[in-house]
Amino acid sequence: MTELLLGTWAAGGSARPLTPLLLYTLTNSTIGVKRQRYSLGSNPVVMCYKMDAFLRGAKRKSSDTIQESTRDNDDDSTEVKLAMLASLFPDMSQELLLDALLANDGSVEQSASSLHDGQTQPKKPHNPTIGSQMSLKSFASKPSVIETTGSTKKAKLLSKKGTTLFLYDPLDVAEHTPCTIIHNFLPQEEANELLREMLEESKTFEKVTFKLFENVVQSPHTSSFYLATEAEVNMQKHEYYYYGGRLADVRRITPQLLLVRPKVQAAVNKEIQARIKNHYPNGKKLRCQRPDEWIPNAAFVNCYNGPREAVGYHSDHLTYLGPRAVIGSLSLGVARHFRVRRIVPKDTDNNLIEDPDMQGQISIHLPHNSLLIMHAEMQEEWKHSIAPALAIDPHPISANRRINITYRDYKPNFHPRFTPRCKCNLPAILRTVQRKKDNWGKYFWMCHRGNIPGKEKCSFFEWADFDDDGIPSWDKARYRKSSTPGDQESIIHSPETQQPTITER
Repeated sequence: MTELLLGTWAAGGSARPLTPLLLYTLTNSTIGVKRQRYSLGSNPVVMCYKMDAFLRGAKRKSSDTIQESTRDNDDDSTEVKLAMLASLFPDMSQELLLDALLANDGSVEQSASSLHDGQTQPKKPHNPTIGSQMSLKSFASKPSVIETTGSTKKAKLLSKKGTTLFLYDPLDVAEHTPCTIIHNFLPQEEANELLREMLEESKTFEKVTFKLFENVVQSPHTSSFYLATEAEVNMQKHEYYYYGGRLADVRRITPQLLLVRPKVQAAVNKEIQARIKNHYPNGKKLRCQRPDEWIPNAAFVNCYNGPREAVGYHSDHLTYLGPRAVIGSLSLGVARHFRVRRIVPKDTDNNLIEDPDMQGQISIHLPHNSLLIMHAEMQEEWKHSIAPALAIDPHPISANRRINITYRDYKPNFHPRFTPRCKCNLPAILRTVQRKKDNWGKYFWMCHRGNIPGKEKCSFFEWADFDDDGIPSWDKARYRKSSTPGDQESIIHSPETQQPTITER
């Protein structure tokens, strides 16, 4: 830690003065701990590619510049990462900093190195307009399903490290990602009416703002929450915590959102069963996946105004959803690309335990009136983002705006009055070990008070204990004891008493 004591940061062979925020960055990540030139980890976008390259290309060596830690800044939100970069490069715009994060897979370390060396501009693709693509099945030598009894084999990922594979066909999306996409989900006029309603609502949406040290950080798009009753709105504002604080903009559900909700519920539940039958080992649900019906008890709505509004790579918080959460996401308005990449765990020797090609990106085209379902393996094993666009085709109703409605099943036995509390007496946050092989896939609770300005997180850490159905070990002794007969059933199934969740955007 010599560099810290001297008050300088070594990157790219040169030194820079430390700021309070950079000091936080250095002490909570691997930046600057060793004096060395960091690899840039560039991730160029490939829009015109030869499919044979994906099928026959040689495997690439893994990079070992980033060490594994359950506190790696890869788990931080986009806003936190932007704040870190803003402290290092105060004269650069947030758009440029966000571009750097997206180009470097969300790594603050690699983004800082590329910005410092002046390598901030992404390569221009050959054709930025919306294209088309035949199914990749015509290129495959053999199917991924090896038996007809429901036992399946993981599909060979066609994306390669450092490249982006673009998918348009629903069959390819289901085969190569943890998602299902349904095009033309709603009747045309119903989709347009919902879009018009949300565009009007979005005029009063706000950007999520919080402070990190002395920096005020804003989300790169606007948003709001929608719930069924005023009682639910008040409960969400006063009993739930996110990033150490509470939400302000929570609203009653609109008529069109209420009309669409049962259709989303039916479609998602149908696709969950299809996913289990056709893609999971032996045709059985994943461990910790809930067997009960998925109920969309809240709508979180984002508005992306223009091609530059985006969100970096992240996994959605599971604190109030529980493990193996399923999320339904309805896209309206201008089309954008939804990028996903698998999280590759490493062993104690810092080598990949699986195919290094898995670090490549896959981009899913999201047109107007499409429903994307993120299945039970998504949040624990993959990260996702909405990338800035170089060009977009304006929509006749929304022009350059995209509305994204995410429906979620908020579990009553994960209410903050039941979940563990840290030493700060705040509800702990639920996370998953995603990088380290030894404990990969295990869940744990930890403090998140460090997101409050001027506060530090405590040392609280507790391994989470869930049964095969994702029920926490304290459910029978604590949750049911607190509920009178009949309350539990009404909380879970009544549309008038269901609660929302939030993304980490």
